[in-house]
Amino acid sequence: MSKVPLTVNGAELLRQELHRLKTVDRPSVINAISEARAQGDLSENAEYEAAKERQSFVEGRIVELEFKLGSAQVIDPKTLNADGRCVFGSTVILEDANNGDVVTYQIVGDDEADIKKRKISISSPIARALIGKVVGDIAEVQAPGGVREYEVVEVQYV
Repeated sequence: MSKVPLTVNGAELLRQELHRLKTVDRPSVINAISEARAQGDLSENAEYEAAKERQSFVEGRIVELEFKLGSAQVIDPKTLNADGRCVFGSTVILEDANNGDVVTYQIVGDDEADIKKRKISISSPIARALIGKVVGDIAEVQAPGGVREYEVVEVQYV
């Protein structure tokens, strides 16, 4: 079984979602199914079908989260001794070699990735290009518009 890399924060968010699904969403769906059944004929009952569909989604997500948390390798960036290298969990400040724009990204697990929060997936092209780089190195990233170059300005473990 392969390990699913997660940051401490990412693992906590998945635990919170799992708890909500089990304690709020699951009972709510069960109640909705019960109410829909009480209305009579199930063959033409849209509320019943919608509730069953929602139940299927909730149960599937619970199984998925339990699997991910069970096979998680939780990594705390604060405890890493990476000698200044870009690694999973690190926060990297980059300068675009073409236009000088400065961007900051944290390299996280697939489930934690959120570009709006500047969190990029470990499996993304830019994260793969950054892994192992140190301050001053140039990372070449294959983007849809061609190759982009980023200089590593700073690596943080926060």
